[in-house]
Amino acid sequence: MAKITRIKASDDPSKKEEADTPTITRKKVVVKDKKTTKTKRKEVKAAEKKVAVKNTVEKKPFILVRPFVYLWRYIRDSWRELRQVRWPNRKATWKMVLAVLIYTAIFVVFISLLDLFFTWLFNLILG
Repeated sequence: MAKITRIKASDDPSKKEEADTPTITRKKVVVKDKKTTKTKRKEVKAAEKKVAVKNTVEKKPFILVRPFVYLWRYIRDSWRELRQVRWPNRKATWKMVLAVLIYTAIFVVFISLLDLFFTWLFNLILG
């Protein structure tokens, strides 16, 4: 939601003692957009969830159960993070695969050339 604040300086005739100084009034003009209101609602809901999670008192589990509780929390939090990932589409995936293959091929050629050079050099020196 876009908020536009207009500040207007004007003399207020109702206040005689402050007639020398202009008063500043603020008007908030709100421009509503469907997409921004939806995103704002989502942000408010997410903030409420975070506050609700923070307000819950975390009990320390029994010592024998702690590893399982911590493992479950790790899996749960990892799953939440994975849901937030924006996965690439098929075209982008193939572009990245091709880039990795090309880089690997260039690196193999470079290492092979270095190996041939040093083999030739050592044979020349030792041989």
